[in-house]
This record gives sequence, C-alpha cells and structure tokens, in this order.
Amino acid sequence: MPAAWPHQVGVLPARAQSFQHRAEADRLRATVDGGGTAVLRQVLTGMGGVGKTQLAADYAHTAWDTGGLDVLVWVTASAQSPVVTGYAQAGIELCGADPDDPEQAARSFLAWLTPKSAAPPCRWLIVLDDVADPADLVVNPDGPANRYSLWPPASPLGRTLVTTRRRDAALTGEGRRLVEVGLFTEAEAVAYLTTSLAAHGRAEPADQLTALGRELGYLPLALAQASAYLIDSGETVATYRELLADRATTLADLAPHALPDEQAVATAVAWSLSLDRADTLRPARLARPMLQLAALFDANGIPEEVPTGEVARAHLAAYRTAASQRPAQEPAPVSRRDAVLALRVLHRLSLIDHTPNFPHQAVRVHQLIQRATRDTLTPDQHDQYACIAADALMAAWPEVERDTDLARALRANTAALATCAADGLYRPDAHEVLYRTGVSLGESGQAGAAALHFQHLADSTTRHLGPDHPDTLSARGNLARWRGEAGDAAGAAEALAELLADRVRVLGEDHPDTLASRSSLARWRGDAGDTAGAAAAHAKLLSDLVRVLGADHPDTLTTRNNLAHFQGEAGDAAGAAAAFAELLADRVRVLGEDHPDTLSARDGLAWWRGEAGDAAGAAEALAELLADLVRVLGEDHPDTLSARGNLARWRGKAGDAAGAAEALAELLADRVRVQGEEHPDTLANRGNLALWRGEAGDAAGAAEALAELLADVVRVLGEDHPHTLANRHQLAEWQIKAGHSTVDQSTD
Repeated sequence: MPAAWPHQVGVLPARAQSFQHRAEADRLRATVDGGGTAVLRQVLTGMGGVGKTQLAADYAHTAWDTGGLDVLVWVTASAQSPVVTGYAQAGIELCGADPDDPEQAARSFLAWLTPKSAAPPCRWLIVLDDVADPADLVVNPDGPANRYSLWPPASPLGRTLVTTRRRDAALTGEGRRLVEVGLFTEAEAVAYLTTSLAAHGRAEPADQLTALGRELGYLPLALAQASAYLIDSGETVATYRELLADRATTLADLAPHALPDEQAVATAVAWSLSLDRADTLRPARLARPMLQLAALFDANGIPEEVPTGEVARAHLAAYRTAASQRPAQEPAPVSRRDAVLALRVLHRLSLIDHTPNFPHQAVRVHQLIQRATRDTLTPDQHDQYACIAADALMAAWPEVERDTDLARALRANTAALATCAADGLYRPDAHEVLYRTGVSLGESGQAGAAALHFQHLADSTTRHLGPDHPDTLSARGNLARWRGEAGDAAGAAEALAELLADRVRVLGEDHPDTLASRSSLARWRGDAGDTAGAAAAHAKLLSDLVRVLGADHPDTLTTRNNLAHFQGEAGDAAGAAAAFAELLADRVRVLGEDHPDTLSARDGLAWWRGEAGDAAGAAEALAELLADLVRVLGEDHPDTLSARGNLARWRGKAGDAAGAAEALAELLADRVRVQGEEHPDTLANRGNLALWRGEAGDAAGAAEALAELLADVVRVLGEDHPHTLANRHQLAEWQIKAGHSTVDQSTD
C-alpha cells in the first residue's frame, strides 16, 4: 500500500557538526520562498568541498522539521543509475509501483509528481545530490524520439534542489536557477573553527584562527579536516600552522595550478597533514598506502573487495615493512580486518567515506583528495601503484559475472584507473585488466560498447607499443570479435582476414595466436553465411593444429568442436552428431568428465542429435547434462542457463510445447535476475517463450509478445542487427497465424 504522508525516501544526511549559517543559505531560501514555478528548481553549484551537500541537507531538514513538506526524497545522483534507483524506491513506497521493474517504477513516480486537479495537494521536495553530469538526467532508451527527463516536473507545490560541481549551461533554463556556492568568508571560517574546537573544550586566539582560515583558503572541507586533526592531536593552532608552513615548503611540487578550480595549495597540505595523523593510528602505517591506492580508482565508489583483497593487502604489508625502517624483514601479512580498519581510520579523518552497507561502492574519495594524493607520488611510484591497482581489480573480478552491479562497478573503476594511470598500464605491456573490462562489457550484453572499447584499446596499444606488438594484435582480435557479436559478422571476418595477414608476418604461420586468428576468421565467415567455407577452413586448420600442438591440445579439441558445429550448420546434422560423439570421448579422456569443455561437447552432441531427428533423445541428454552443470558450475552460470533453454526447445520439438513455454518462462525470470533485462540472451529467451506459447495454441499472445520484444530489440541492438531482422520475421509469421486463427474461428 502507498505510504501515508508525511513520508521521507532516502537517507537524509545529518547536519554537520558546528554547521555555519551562510549567505548561500539565505539566497537559497529567498529564491525558493519567493514563489512561482520559475524559482522552485534550484541548482547549488561550486567546487568540491565547499559544502553544497550540507547546505542542501540543512535546507531539507529545516523544511521537514517545520512541517512544510508532505514528501521528501533524497537521492545520491552521482550517475544515472542511482537516480533511477532512488526514484524507483519512491515509486514503490508512494505509488505502490512494481519493485521488479525499477525503470517503470521511476517513471511512475515522476508522473505521480505531476500536478493533477483531482489529486490531493502534495508539498514535496526532491534533492538530487552530487549530479556528476547533466546528461545523466536525460534517459535515451531508444533514441531522441523517446527520451525522457529525470528532472522532477514543475509544480506550484513542489521543489527541486540539485547539488553539483558542474556549471554547464544544461543546468540552467526551464525554470531552474543556479545558486553559486563559494568558499567560507573569513568570518564564517573563524566562526566554524571557534565553534568546532569549543565543542571539545578548546579555545584558541582569534588571530591564530583567522590566520589558519586564510592559510587553508577558507575551504570548508579543509577547515573540517584541520579541526579534526587539532582535536585528535591536542596540538595548538600555532603548532599546526608551523607544520603547515613547513610541509608547504617541502611539497614545492604542489603548485596552485596542480589542482582544479583554482584550488589553493593549502588544501592539499591540510589533507597531507590529516593523512600523517591517520597513518599513526591503529593499524599504524596502513592509512597512507590505502589512500594512495584508493586515489587511483573511481571517486564515486570502490567495491570493498578491491582495497581489502589479497593484492591490496600485500601492497599494504610491503609499504608497512618499508616504512618500519626494517625493509630486510619479510613483510608481515595484513589481515582483511586490518585493511578494513585502515579504511575506517581514513573515514574518521574525513579523507574518505566508508559505507560497508553498500559493498559495491563502499569507499568514496573526493576527487580533489585523490588528485592531491596522486600528485605526491613520484613517477615510478605512480606507475607501480597503477599496476598494483590493476592487479587488485583483476583479483576482485569474478570469472563468471553473476552480480551485474559488481561488474559495472569494476568497469567504472577500471575506466577511472586507465584515465589517471596514463602510460602506467602499458609498461612493459598492456595490462590484462584493459582487456577484461572490454570482455565484461560484451558479456553483459553491450557488444557495441565492447567494440568501441577495443577500438580505443587498439589505438592506445598502437601508440604506446607499436602496431606489431602482440598486445595490439590481441586488441584487434577482440575488436573483431565484438564487432561480430554486435551484428556485423561480415565486418568481423574482414577485420580478422587483415589481422591474420599481420600475425603471419609478425609471428609466423604456426604461432598459436596466428592459428587462433584462423579459427576466429572461419567462425565469423560461417556466421556471415558461408557455413560450408567455415567447415572447410576449420578442417584445414585442424590438420595444422595437430601438427603444431598435438591431437590432444585444448585448441585442437576446440577446433574439432567448431568443425562439427559448422558441419551441422552446412546441412550434415548426423555427421555433426557423430563428430561430437568422437570429440566427447576424447575430451573425457584428456580433460575429465566435469571439465567445462567436456560439458560443452555433451551440449553440442545433444543439439545435433535433435537436429538429426531425435528430439526426445536430445531432451533426455540435456536433462542429464543440466544436472551436471548445476553441480559443477552452479545454477546461475551462463552455460547452465543456456542448457535450460536448449532443454526447453527440444522438449517442445518432442511434442510438449506447453512444457517448453513453462520452462522458458521460469528461465526468463532467472535470466533477468542474473543477466539483466537488456542482455541479448534475455531478449532471445523472450522470443523463444513467445514462439512456444504460439506453438502451444496462443498465436495471438505470441504475436503480441513478439511485438513488445521487437521494440526492445531495436532499442538495445539496433534496427539492422540480425536478431532484430529475425524478430521482425517471426513477428510477421505469428501475426499471420493469429489472423488465420481468427478467421477459422469465425467460420466455425
């Protein structure tokens, strides 16, 4: 049931300790309270650390505490996804929206906010905190024609408040007014320091506080950190200023231009002093290397497994041993608990935000703190830490991505690392994480994005390593693969033909990478329509692999698998089944019964037996295989899900259309949960479900489902993708069948 008013959605930040009333707060209330829709959408903009979030929180608390609101929604808007998620939660709580469809729930909430004459008046405030990009507030699901805005609608009783570091023109207009948030004034800085210290029984001379505020550039975040240092250390402001001045001279490389938005050196120095303090707290000498590592990742959220995993802990241990002035000692291991405690120390000193309840974004670091931290590293340290950070990401990356949110966070962190690492991830070779993130994009269903990623990587490796470096050639191979997966099989084959010529020239005809290129080229030529040519190419490749690698090498066995597949695609289903039976025996002998390649051979054998006419036997074999896949790989592994789809198909072919439809409906729910609604496998599942519902007698329902699917396939894959074209054909076929069904019924 929809929640009763007044109601609050999201976690509203607490008021800052020693919060200072500022001129910006008066301007905010004046512009909001002035009346009229033209001034009810406010955008607080300014550099990081000036206190925009606290101003927004103070405004929201005041409006809520005084009874001026019926609904308050606070959303952390650092990307489009959390905005949609926050709106969806509001839609669930306030509108009774379906929690299984977050995008529709979000749109329902936005529609609910729109004024309606028959609805009871609702006084609402929506706060979008930390908008990183104005484009995140516009969703383009399938092109400009159907895009929609995430800005709350104009309403005489509604208010919208946005905080952001951006100053783009897109943030103005449409009744929005910018409120610039600057630094503290001198009086505000002194008042803040005085109040903050007095809360802990401390009193300092006014002239010292005035000088400290000036030397810290009047930045609220820097003043808060300096205040925490003074409280924790017990030192006087005069002593702190001496340390500050001394550090400024030793950090001569920190010139004012090194930081964005005309940030003064004093800010970075204040962070450095806070870090010195953090490094002395238990567990000692772990805070600094932890922050140095975190400075290389995504400021908006680092999965906790990355800075607390084995690779990161080895880095912490090595740093602690070196800092102990006993580097000859074997580094004492750092436990996961100590790594977490190091994060908590940094959190206490306001150097990071550590929120373990959100494990995929557990660590957030202000981008200016990251910048200041990175700038203290020598070039060699920067490259070394970049490689450690990349290793930490690889160690945290699961072989099978069952958690789509984790995979998305790992990709975001890889992108942030690649941006700040510069050449560091290309020395001496391109780091494997650059390839892993592209494959992750593709396996998540974003084949086009994966192709763009590998195009950029191929350009980068060419620039850093040269056009003939193996890493450049590997990037080109991945580019061709995902180009094909995105629907351009002919283009993939053409690119692989060019790559093959280069690999023969650089590596030689018998190099494993050259042989792999031949296999990929044959595959994509087959997918482009030349199945007989693909089978012939694989047959020729097989003889070379046996000669170079041996009959039992995994690559040789894989080529036999591909040869059997294209033999079947070329029309010889019985021959393909026989070839898979022989391959299965060899894979059991070489790899064992539970090896994934052995299980894959069983799947291929069952498929082609079905295509050869034994649908019931195929279904029986797949049922046995499915039990083994669940045992070996788990219920959510992609191979397990694929086997369930194949089993449903052959049950349908064997005569049980209704059972096939029921099984595919259950599989669809699991695919949405594991892979997401827009993954190509999920979309294919929807098509198969519609097909078997039609075969079970519901032709009209099949046509309706295929029509809905077509819109999603066009949006996700594009108008010209082979799957889109196939879906159009199926839709037309079932629309005809549904029409014939209607005519027959009326005739009867």
